Amino acid sequence: MFIKMAVLEQLTSQQAIELENKYGAHNYHPLPVVLTKGEGVYVWDVDGKRYYDFLSAYSAVNQGHCHPKIVNAMIKQAQTLTLTSRAFHNDMLGKFEKFACQFFGFDKLLPMNTGAEAVETALKLCRKWAYEVKGIAENEAEIIVCENNFHGRTTTIISFSNDPVARRHFGPFTKGFIKIEYDNLVALENALKNNPNVAGFLVEPIQGEAGVYVPSEDYLTKAKALCEQYNVLFIADEVQTGIARTGRLLATCGNCSCESKNCSGSPDVKPDILILGKAISGGVYPVSAVLANDDIMNVIKPGNHGSTFGGNPVAAAVAIAALEVIRDENLADNAFQLGNLFRSELQKYIDTSSIVKLVRGKGLLNAIVINDDEDSDTAWNICLALRDNGLLAKPTHGNIIRFAPPLVMTKNQLLECVSIIIKTLKQFE
Repeated sequence: MFIKMAVLEQLTSQQAIELENKYGAHNYHPLPVVLTKGEGVYVWDVDGKRYYDFLSAYSAVNQGHCHPKIVNAMIKQAQTLTLTSRAFHNDMLGKFEKFACQFFGFDKLLPMNTGAEAVETALKLCRKWAYEVKGIAENEAEIIVCENNFHGRTTTIISFSNDPVARRHFGPFTKGFIKIEYDNLVALENALKNNPNVAGFLVEPIQGEAGVYVPSEDYLTKAKALCEQYNVLFIADEVQTGIARTGRLLATCGNCSCESKNCSGSPDVKPDILILGKAISGGVYPVSAVLANDDIMNVIKPGNHGSTFGGNPVAAAVAIAALEVIRDENLADNAFQLGNLFRSELQKYIDTSSIVKLVRGKGLLNAIVINDDEDSDTAWNICLALRDNGLLAKPTHGNIIRFAPPLVMTKNQLLECVSIIIKTLKQFE
């Protein structure tokens, strides 16, 4: 046994990839690099080569890889009590709920584990509110969603996706959703005024998986106003955009405790239901949460919803530490400043480039659009070349490359990364 384990610990990249291909389900298409260590903005492969991480585990590692405060909180709690289920109370969950509610400005929190679970929770919460508070007839509630959304891959969520890869051969699908164009207030108002059974509007403040598509400056503010006008819940999926990623604590940032200097210059929107995940744990443990005020959350009663692991002591300790790091290290401000620098520096190159059409984003959630069609492999090949040059990123939607480094990055590190990206892109001009 010990000999076998020693051999496994010395896998080459090819051996590790072959093991996954043979024994793992093929539900992802990873970049061919095998990572074994992470610290801050860096990751290392099994051969010892160091890379800048420009994906941050899809924004789960905003605080940087293996942040010592978060890891230590996990270790300390794991040595004391790991799991009770929700059959009993534990002494950490209430502390986390209070901390997060005060941090984000809500009355109550419902803890889960993954982003998709949190979205499913928000959908159930919205529907129950619709029947018990708004007075919609049973089983008639509908929720408005946006085209090109990405909220996860559970059966209900893919029911309102328009991604054929996520949907094909997974039906029958869940009914009760109305799809409209993203960033289209006319479409939203038409859907609201023509259907009294609408219970909620589920929206990403920035569509990350769709290619970091940033809506018009007043879109969220006016969308929330329309929801209020028609007594519909505004549900913000901030699993990817939240926890300082876009240069503010939340991309919506309404009534939160964010002290970021740039918050006052942007429109604030207070969601009726806020969905969080990914970086709420700093990437060291699965944690997600749904937050709402009492008039909404109080419709949930014992037996309505739950999770054996949701709200476990380790998750609670980790989440508190992760949020404290965001606050204490001013990561929202850092993301805001470095994001502006990143886009301005890349734009200088794009102005003379034939391979890149544009750069877009907010904070340190950005993307470049490659001058090729979605079916081409140009963006993938650029990411392979970026890997060879010491930076890891992934394409989304074929011709778009997403750039989302950990928020602990320094100005000098960012400028070095910009140089790597430009150097790589020049290989494809």
